[in-house]
Amino acid sequence: MGQLYDARAGVRVGIAVPSSSETRGSRVPDVSFTVAAGAYDRFMGRYSVPLAPLFADHAGIGAAGHVLDVGCGPGALTGELVHRVGAEATTAVDPSEPFVEAARERHPGVRVEQSPAERLPFADTSFDAALAQLVVHFMRDPVGGLREMARVTREDGVVAACVWDHAGGRGPVSVFWDAARSLDQEVVDESQLAGARQGHLSELFAEAGLREVDETPLEVRVEHLTFESWWEPYELGVGPAGDHVARLEPAEREALGERCRALLPAAPFALTVRAWSARGRV
Repeated sequence: MGQLYDARAGVRVGIAVPSSSETRGSRVPDVSFTVAAGAYDRFMGRYSVPLAPLFADHAGIGAAGHVLDVGCGPGALTGELVHRVGAEATTAVDPSEPFVEAARERHPGVRVEQSPAERLPFADTSFDAALAQLVVHFMRDPVGGLREMARVTREDGVVAACVWDHAGGRGPVSVFWDAARSLDQEVVDESQLAGARQGHLSELFAEAGLREVDETPLEVRVEHLTFESWWEPYELGVGPAGDHVARLEPAEREALGERCRALLPAAPFALTVRAWSARGRV
């Protein structure tokens, strides 16, 4: 059963998506993390924070071991890892300078480095486990990123990753993209991103050379007290959805908002969203 998370709590960080490229048959956004950490928190943190303990459970993170958080953002998963193994045993990395600064400020004692997943600044076999929460679909080279995570993880250590079920229509932004496509059939949503469909993370893990791969769905239930509290973070320019909203004319934006309102239950409402989580051994 999913956990209940009150979306009234504001959280922060942001993403702008100027273009996209093709990597291994899946559309991979060329993501630039240029917005304040608070924007991301309000947009995605309301879902990623309650997802973190479920993901850490699936990865088998207990009370010991040195763990790496890859693509940590402002630190949703980092905080969960600190709770489990302690700050000194937690290391995090992200390509965004604002996110790195936010993670350092929020989690004193954690070593946080600025680097993409495909070029991790750590020696071989440095960690007992390497985790990537909601990151693989934004990697420029998902298999290369997973191979780097395996490189820095000890033999028999765990590599784990999770991605929202965009292809199955169960991600946090699925209603938004349904509304957008109903108004413009040319809209490109996030359903083709790496790992966003059932079984694809397992395929990527196998290609990266990981073994004993196990994939499972994780669900969280998030409460939204008003439609406005759900909609307004989409206007902060975060991720592909925020980028889409930013490109619209005012009348188009208003029409999209109203279409979303029509597709959602009357407020207050709760959304149960699903991510695919995969773990494997080095």
